[in-house]
Amino acid sequence: MLEHLTKESFKEKVFNFELNTDWKYEGKTPCMIDFYADWCGPCKMVAPLLEELQTEYGDKLVIYKVNTEDEQELSSMFGIQSIPSLLFVPVEGQPQMAMGALPKATFEQAIAEVLKVVKPASN
Repeated sequence: MLEHLTKESFKEKVFNFELNTDWKYEGKTPCMIDFYADWCGPCKMVAPLLEELQTEYGDKLVIYKVNTEDEQELSSMFGIQSIPSLLFVPVEGQPQMAMGALPKATFEQAIAEVLKVVKPASN
């Protein structure tokens, strides 16, 4: 299961926007954040893909979920207007947003290019 973030856990694990004005990622592992809602059809299509990616990448990547209905402050902070929206957060540098239910290959490409994470060889 992917970890769901609240405002408090987001500040601890991703970015403490109450302490920092400039982006500073709090984590040690690149992450993706899925901004979704339970009623969203495309979000439901992406969810199993994200679970699969988390399994395949193991501890090289962390995938979080943020429910836009429950965490409206986080959603508005990132200007989320359509869901699913995925935020790719490298350890160094600025995060990048992708919108829509993307195919797995597109996620893998973004993980490689934005997050600089190479997929481990499967056994």
